[in-house]
Amino acid sequence: MRLLSKALLMIALLMGGAFCLHLFTFSMAGADTDLDYQRQFNERYRIFSLTLPADLTFCGEPVPVGKLDVRERLDRELLVNTYWQSNSLLAHKRANRWFPEIERILDREGVPDDLKYIALIESGLANVSSPVGATGFWQFMKETAIGHGLEVNAEVDERYNLVRSTEAACKYLKEGREKYGSWAMAGASYNLGPGGLDKQIGRQKNKDYYSLLLPEETSRYLFRVLAMKAIITDPERYGFHMREKDLYAPYRTRSITVTGPIDDLNDFAVRQGTDYKTLKLLNPWLRDITLTNAKGKVYEILLPGEGFDKPMEGDE
Repeated sequence: MRLLSKALLMIALLMGGAFCLHLFTFSMAGADTDLDYQRQFNERYRIFSLTLPADLTFCGEPVPVGKLDVRERLDRELLVNTYWQSNSLLAHKRANRWFPEIERILDREGVPDDLKYIALIESGLANVSSPVGATGFWQFMKETAIGHGLEVNAEVDERYNLVRSTEAACKYLKEGREKYGSWAMAGASYNLGPGGLDKQIGRQKNKDYYSLLLPEETSRYLFRVLAMKAIITDPERYGFHMREKDLYAPYRTRSITVTGPIDDLNDFAVRQGTDYKTLKLLNPWLRDITLTNAKGKVYEILLPGEGFDKPMEGDE
């Protein structure tokens, strides 16, 4: 009887849902005129403007949200990222995988946690390369990367190495903070470059990010960071609802130390119990099929750990 009752309840629910769908379809089909159709569209479709945060900080520095242009610049980026839902959903999912490691490095390097959002807006936390050659999570150009201690050649490109590139980004941003006196200006320097920012400071006799007239991309830059910070830290306020199992979990890995050459990375992967594709997934900084390592440099190579291919608890 209990099974029969459940079956009848399921049938009733299915029939009810089908009836509601039929009513909706019939209602829309009955919109014979453009005016009727437009009226029904307006009754069903809703897009809301946003209420802006009353107080906002970047790296502990207050954002002057009381200023008219500051509010409008912030509003623009919040609207763009709230209603570009697929991009912001991916940002949430990837942040769950990569932010814990980035946060550990930022803390170790003694820089504010908010700087992690720079990596998010630079690359979407994907190892991409821009048309002009900026590469990796932190989008370093080759010369800048080498100048901040990263190895970049045909076999190894540490711009793709999360740990090494994050350490280099911390170094770069600390230099900007020391030179310009604020983390906001350090962020502007990261986008525009010290030369370009120095030129604007010289012209305008001002070192306040929020008071400078800067090129469009740099003018928007910190507000893109602030918008993603607001949305990631309080997603439901902006209409994003995700279950824990919807987020991308950090990879389960183990690491080995390599100090000599690897003649064939495919053979190396097989000897380590994995395959070439997975080796490159976990170590995108390995750019060729070989690792010559003529100088005997120490490299940490990530390999799949126990349960690497299994979903996290509660994902199934």
